[in-house]
Amino acid sequence: MSDDSFIREVEEELRSDRLKKVWNQFGAFIIGAAILIVVGTAAWRGWEYYSERQASASGDRFLAALNLANEGKSDEALTALQALEDDGYGAYPVLARMRAATVLEEKGDAAGAVAAFDEVAADGSAPDAVRDMARIRAAYILVDTGTADQVAERAEPLSADTSPLRHAAREALGLAAWKDGRLGDAKVLFQQIVDDLNAPRNAKQRAAIMLDLIKSSGEVQEG
Repeated sequence: MSDDSFIREVEEELRSDRLKKVWNQFGAFIIGAAILIVVGTAAWRGWEYYSERQASASGDRFLAALNLANEGKSDEALTALQALEDDGYGAYPVLARMRAATVLEEKGDAAGAVAAFDEVAADGSAPDAVRDMARIRAAYILVDTGTADQVAERAEPLSADTSPLRHAAREALGLAAWKDGRLGDAKVLFQQIVDDLNAPRNAKQRAAIMLDLIKSSGEVQEG
């Protein structure tokens, strides 16, 4: 046997002895860690599957409720949406609350719709974007059924230049001011929408129409 072969055999024996010692000392921990990894992975996959199933089921229920509302079956739609609010999964409970408020509005229950939207707006657990949209929806209803102060309470905080909903907020405020006879205030708000490069085209068109109405009234001077 050559010296090289002998040295390799010795090294292999030493490695084998070291591995045995490591295994004897830490084998149980290694097995335990491996089991934890396998169990953790299985649990995560199981949770993903459960979440997908629950979300899919809630989505189907939400779609069914929307179909009921679209068919004019308001009471049945409200019952289905209430059930989804109670035990729906993920974002569907808050979406159900928003749609239920819309159904109340469509039924002619303006006060009930405003109260429902206000509840969503006050719910700290709901996403901020949904809460802000609820404020805007309530403000639009109050343009016709409430006072300018009630509209301002909900829409004014969202009318700042940095707000994504500023165009809708300014439109609601402008309509409330126009209805209240404050044509100068209304003109400023509608002009802000027209001048905003990022305003949606439909919002600009409606604002331009309102500016034409205000101008034709002759009650506000140009300038």
